[in-house]
Parts: sequence; structure tokens; C-alpha cells
Amino acid sequence: MGKFMKLSSLALLAFVLLFSFDSSKALSISLPVSQAIQQQNNSIKTVEGYIVGKPVSSTSVITNNYPDDYSLAIADSSMETNTSNMLYVQLPSQFRSQFGLKSNPELKGEKIKVTGNLTAYYSHPGLKNTTEMILLSSDGETGDGSDEGGYTGSYYDPAIGKSGEELKAALHNIIDDHTEISYSSVWEALKQTDADPNNSNNVILLYTGRSQSKSSNGSGVDNWNREHVWAKSHGNFGTAMGPGTDLHHLRPTDVSVNSSRGNKDFDNGGSPQGEAPDTFTDNDSWEPHDEVKGDVARMIFYMDVRYEGDRGELDLEVNNVVNNGTTPYHGKLSTLIQWHHQDPVDNFERQRNESIYNDYQHNRNPFIDHPEWVEAIWN
Repeated sequence: MGKFMKLSSLALLAFVLLFSFDSSKALSISLPVSQAIQQQNNSIKTVEGYIVGKPVSSTSVITNNYPDDYSLAIADSSMETNTSNMLYVQLPSQFRSQFGLKSNPELKGEKIKVTGNLTAYYSHPGLKNTTEMILLSSDGETGDGSDEGGYTGSYYDPAIGKSGEELKAALHNIIDDHTEISYSSVWEALKQTDADPNNSNNVILLYTGRSQSKSSNGSGVDNWNREHVWAKSHGNFGTAMGPGTDLHHLRPTDVSVNSSRGNKDFDNGGSPQGEAPDTFTDNDSWEPHDEVKGDVARMIFYMDVRYEGDRGELDLEVNNVVNNGTTPYHGKLSTLIQWHHQDPVDNFERQRNESIYNDYQHNRNPFIDHPEWVEAIWN
């Protein structure tokens, strides 16, 4: 009898320990936003999602010009626009300086983990009484430390699992059909896509890194103008709608610096440019400063994949030479791959990609969302 009771006690203890372990493990599991929306019962839960904007009413979320740091909207996809698929998160005072969008507009598109009570906020499924917030995605990495990009929606489904020419063809088909804008419309578009996150009245100039008034665009000295990163003479497409107005490779630049770059290919070396810090050039190549080397590379890779010669369009190709002249080629591939790794995707690029997708062309640069696809195509 004593032996039976001793065994029963040990079994009971083992059951209690097992139940306790499983329960604590269950409490540590993060819910996706879709499940959190369904569990509005005031329970304390941890939820993972992408910051997609700031709620201002039960049916409205804004994505720029944030008035305060009091709340966030999160979703299972960084590209979500339907408020019914969003969870509204209340930001107590201790989290506002770090996670509020007025103070940190670059956080839009980032993935976070947040803990609090699942209960209505703004008369909408929400999370209140927030006790913990953790930033999961940064510099192109997801929360598990992999090299995958931050986009998890269905946009790229036809490309998943492919590589080489098969991947390139799949990506082309995904990004090929987009809304084209006029060259005159590019002026206003760049004022939004390249806005200084710290000063909404300014844009950031690509090669100089200078923050400059949006209204100072034009052709005068120290004005900014529209730079074709894939030089428009490389294929002679000019400023016609299509490659000539594609915002994914058009950036604001200082007028004289733009002229100095001309139609040169990209490569390392040369003499200091003078007006653009840490920029070098010679008779046939251009090396921008380190902070935008990856940006330049990913824009060139986008152009290669987007324009493949179908439907009467140009077939643009990146190659491993410089001095390409008027041929529809742009180099130098090996250098651009080096720059892509040297300067990873940052929040400015992500925000720009989102703006072009949501507000203008409705297509994306896949190499910002999935940096690993550069090597998968050009290995």
C-alpha cells in the first residue's frame, strides 16, 4: 500500500510538472494578428505583426504625417490595407518614444511582438494595457535571424522555391504590370517617396545625402532634379513612360552632381567627386558613398528583372563591364553584388518601396523585400 501511494505521488508530481511546463510554453507562444482579432476576450496575450500605420477611427488607418505617438495598427502582412485585418495597439507613455510613428515613422513595415489585453480599442479589435513591446525585424532580417525579407503576403507566392532564370522569370511576371506615370508627375512623387523622415518639408538627395527643401527642385545651381539611376541612355529610353518614369530607379539628386555622374556605369575607384562626400568617379564609372551603394545595386537589379523585352519593351540587362554606352546594358555586376551585401536594406528603402507600391505604381522591388534573391539569380 505504501509503495502504491509513493508511486502515485510520483506520477501526480510528474503530471503537475508536465502540465506546468506545457502551460508556460503555451503562454510564451505569440499569436498572429488574425487570431488576436478573434480573441477579443480581455485575455493577456502576445501578438506578432507588422506595423502598417496609425489608427484614427474604427475604419481608418493613416500611413504618413502621423499626429501623435499614441497607437499603432499591426497586421500579418506589411502590405495590409484592409482595416478589418488589423489589430489596433494602444501605446502607453513608456513605449511612445521608441515605438510611436510620429517619433519613428521609419518603423512602418517593421515586425514587432507586443503583449497586453486583447480588447476593443477605437471600437475595433485591439490590444490595450500594453506591458511589453519588442522590435523583431531590422535591416532586412526577420525575427528568427534568417536572411529572408520582411514581406510575408501572397504577392511573391509564384516565385517561392525558385532560383536562377526560373526565379527571374517569375519575378518579372509579378512586377511587370504596373501603373505608369508621366515624367512631369515624377516631381511630386519623389517629394513623397524620398521625403526626409525627420523633416517632412525636405527630400533626401541620393548621392550627396543632403536633406533639402522639396520646393527647391528645378535646373538651377544647388537645385535637385530627377536622376535615372539606370542611365536613360543605356537603351535610349529617355523620359518616356515606362523605364523613363519608373520610380523604382528615379531619385532626387543635386543638379550638378547628377550632371557629373552622367551615364556612367557603377564601379569602385576613381578620384573624389568633390561635391558629393565619399563619392568617386573616373571617365567611365561612378562610385557613390557607402550609405547608398546597396540602394543603387537593388535599383539596377530591379530594372533588369522588370524590363525583359516582352510587349515591345526594352530588354535591359546588367553585365560585368563598364562603358556600356547606349546599349541596353548596365554594369558592373560583380561590383553591384558586392555593394548589395556591403550596404543592406534599410528602413528608408522599405518606406520608399511601400510608397511606390501603395500610392503610385502598385508594384514592388523584390530585392528590397527579399535580398537573398540577388544571389539566387546572379550567383
